[in-house]
Amino acid sequence: MPQFRDRFGTDSPVTQGLVVSSILMTASVAAIFSGPFADRFSRTHIFATGAVIFSLGSLITATSGNLGMLLTGRCIAGFGQGLFWSTITVYITEIAPTNIRGRLSCIAQLYITMGIALGYFVSYGCVKLTSSTSWRLPFIIQTVLSLQFALGSVFLPHSPRWLQHVGRTDEASRTWSYLGFSAIEVQKEQEFVQRQASVQYVGWYATAKMLWSKDVRGRTALGVFLMAMQQACGINAIVYYAPILFAQAGLKPMTTAFLASGISALLNCLYTIVAQTFTDRLGRRSFVIVGGTMISISMLLIGTLYATHASESAVGKWMIVGCLYLFLFVFSMTWGIVTRIYCTEIQPIRTRAAATSLAQCAHWVVDWLIAFTAPLYLSKSASGPYFLFGSCALLTAIVCVLFQPESRGITLEGLDGLFEVSPWRKLLEKYVSRRHEGREEPIALTLRRA
Repeated sequence: MPQFRDRFGTDSPVTQGLVVSSILMTASVAAIFSGPFADRFSRTHIFATGAVIFSLGSLITATSGNLGMLLTGRCIAGFGQGLFWSTITVYITEIAPTNIRGRLSCIAQLYITMGIALGYFVSYGCVKLTSSTSWRLPFIIQTVLSLQFALGSVFLPHSPRWLQHVGRTDEASRTWSYLGFSAIEVQKEQEFVQRQASVQYVGWYATAKMLWSKDVRGRTALGVFLMAMQQACGINAIVYYAPILFAQAGLKPMTTAFLASGISALLNCLYTIVAQTFTDRLGRRSFVIVGGTMISISMLLIGTLYATHASESAVGKWMIVGCLYLFLFVFSMTWGIVTRIYCTEIQPIRTRAAATSLAQCAHWVVDWLIAFTAPLYLSKSASGPYFLFGSCALLTAIVCVLFQPESRGITLEGLDGLFEVSPWRKLLEKYVSRRHEGREEPIALTLRRA
């Protein structure tokens, strides 16, 4: 926006990257603490606290008069975001019945896409205003919405799995019933949770040690990798700098680029709604693999168009716009919903909050790197960022082919068995079985966890 640019001097790529990414620096730090805090004080209390802190940061940003105050507000808001976001994911996963866990977990992603769409259209409506209201109003709306979220959180029940885990069994039983679980389902869930070590808050060192213990370290590493690579594919570079990218592709003036960005965000919402219906019908693994392949194709194609200067033609420009929309479509239908669900649900109750917060921290660290460097990278090379994003997506698809087991339709507590045998041993088992297909002699191959 011209008024924002004139007030804070955000013409340079470095300043643009700093303003956009500042919220992510503190979010990644807060995410590390959100898991242990959620285990000690409950999921609901932590994301309500995070929402209050976020609203304070948004208010400071809305009233800022210089760049230092703006960055301070963004950093405070980021700390609140780091507290509430990964905790919300854990909470939804823990209160959801197995058969609709994927669909319920999609709700958070749906509201993210709705918020992005609202942000674009608010910006589109404000861009022609001549006063500072043009950039202050979006932050004021943020403040109001986050306060509403904090107040609404007061009325939410605690996670019954968390209550069971900390020894509040009677309250957990009442919450299970309140959430609509049958008596048989409640009994099964309680038996599973009781098999886990019922441990109160154990401190930072013990929590970190549990995350990398032999039975969960593979899950922790896989979750961290998936959440980091979800950002490395370039989704938030597209979201944060969509008006710039669309303008670079030939959509001018800036109001047209904002409109194109808003339309892409609305389509993003639609795609997420559609994806909800398939999350619990199709496998998580296939979503990630197919999504990664399609994302890499769209990103590599854009990079090729820029590298060969085919983007200078009218057809090339529209191909780039089409590939950007294709990227958003595929991401919203696959990685946007599945990776977050998967890295949360594969963890046992004792490490779920901490592992999810660690994965979210990795997510935001990569997000910060991309948000800060994207303007610089784009100013030096139009094609380079897209080649990088496409390569990261392709690498993720390959890793998931080799290492990611399917979790769809399995209870949270029943997922432990998926990781008892290492992926390499499973591949060896399949290879040996195929080598002996058609032979008459019986073949027995048992590969136990080392």
